Amino acid sequence: MRHPTRQIHVGPLPIGGDAPVAVQSMCNTSPEDPQGTLGQILQLAEAGCHLARVAFPTLACRPALEEICAASPLPVVADIHFDGRLALAAMEAGAAGIRLNPGNLRKLGLLGEIAREAASSGCAVRLGVNMGSLSPRAREAHGATARAMVESAREFLGVFEEAGCANLKVSLKASSIPLTLEANRLFRPLSPWPLHLGLTEAGTPAAGVVKSAIALGALLLEGIGDTIRVSLTAPPREEVQAAFRILDALGMRPGRPQLVSCPTCGRTRISLIPLAEKVEAEVDRLLAQGYRLPLGKIAIMGCEVNGPGEAADADLGIAGGAGRGLLFRQGKVLQSLPEAELFPAFQEELRRMALPPGKR
Repeated sequence: MRHPTRQIHVGPLPIGGDAPVAVQSMCNTSPEDPQGTLGQILQLAEAGCHLARVAFPTLACRPALEEICAASPLPVVADIHFDGRLALAAMEAGAAGIRLNPGNLRKLGLLGEIAREAASSGCAVRLGVNMGSLSPRAREAHGATARAMVESAREFLGVFEEAGCANLKVSLKASSIPLTLEANRLFRPLSPWPLHLGLTEAGTPAAGVVKSAIALGALLLEGIGDTIRVSLTAPPREEVQAAFRILDALGMRPGRPQLVSCPTCGRTRISLIPLAEKVEAEVDRLLAQGYRLPLGKIAIMGCEVNGPGEAADADLGIAGGAGRGLLFRQGKVLQSLPEAELFPAFQEELRRMALPPGKR
């Protein structure tokens, strides 16, 4: 069970409370190129992303941000650093949310004004804390530690809570997995606000996906986390795909069956890898078309060892043999077919079980 948090809204998107875990990514286009940025946001939306973060480094970028916010299919979060005036300008430009690291603002005196404006406008605010944005008091008292991150977050939250802000969330992120885990675990029982999870500088996909899966997966399994981002040195769409794979593995992606497939071994006598890839693509295609799949698990197994016996709980599955295989459902064999006919038969059965768009 997830830790109970106060539900907020970033634009129309609910965060926290009983809302599903939301996936966020960040555009890597120039903040002065609204059309290029909107094109990338559209790609993120098509991949299922819920929130798009956009860099807002200078006041000169405000016209572009206004255009992006007005036309974006996703709620836009303006990414603010160093200059508090940018936070005020982003809210005026129509951003659904701002991401603010108060600890790196050059003029902390502006924080109260930002808080009052956020309270007045209803703009969502994510207060971010990492090792580069600790409050001076917390760093002096606790050093570069998880406790310092937590105390920084609580100090900054106090300013916004006092101003009456109703749309707040918090992130405590580091490039260290143990430090990120400790900070979020310490913070969670101390505050009702939703938590955004991620690792800073997670790296290239090969390493970053593994590190993010460990950190985010551990916290999500403990019921901690309301939004996530897998920060990769890669195109943003890959971040979204990785985030959804983590949620899939945890069974936390509403409306999507869990797909399991065996790793293959010397007993495998069918081409299992391309078969599993075709099944995954078919599931993606149906969901993208708006179909609902009332299945908990789909299993693609290479031999009689793993299926259908070990995968008997699968709502639909394939078990391979010598050049042929079985199509089964809940452990019951539906058909025995040559290998070439397995996927078409599976595809037909999956489409028969799918619910058309709008049908419940």
